[in-house]
Amino acid sequence: MHKNGHDAASVVRDTIYRATMALDDQKWEDWLDLCDENFHYKITAFSPEINKDMIYLQGQRKEVETLVRLLPKHNTDHSPLRRHTSVYTVDVADDMSTASAVSSFVIYQNMLDGVNSHLDSGESRLFLIGKYHDTFKLEDGKAKFVKREVRLDNRRLDKGSHWPL
Repeated sequence: MHKNGHDAASVVRDTIYRATMALDDQKWEDWLDLCDENFHYKITAFSPEINKDMIYLQGQRKEVETLVRLLPKHNTDHSPLRRHTSVYTVDVADDMSTASAVSSFVIYQNMLDGVNSHLDSGESRLFLIGKYHDTFKLEDGKAKFVKREVRLDNRRLDKGSHWPL
């Protein structure tokens, strides 16, 4: 597969950044192509009031496929989201068949409609911040997402948050 863990880590980083670009461009099929058949997706945030994680969205690949297929039918704010992702760590298993990664992300929303009275059309606002906790299957020189947990620092989600983050 890979000569060493460094090569595998580069493949993992590349996959994370390709996922970011696909999500930014709303190329849902391209994003799903980076995911394994056993992919599990979850969006969570910690609540200090109840001292537990809250789960905003959770599903296997089939449920995520249904979600993205139905996105065009949602009544939504069409202001695009843009992600800035920084990969912090990549840990490759000794047998080089799996890897895990932690990345930080910031998501900006470019306002199109001027829907918020304090934001004019064309302005950008901070939408969400958090970390991606990813698990990958490494095979044939490629990394496929097996699991992505989106851990939000924010606890209040706005319009557009039904999109994969």
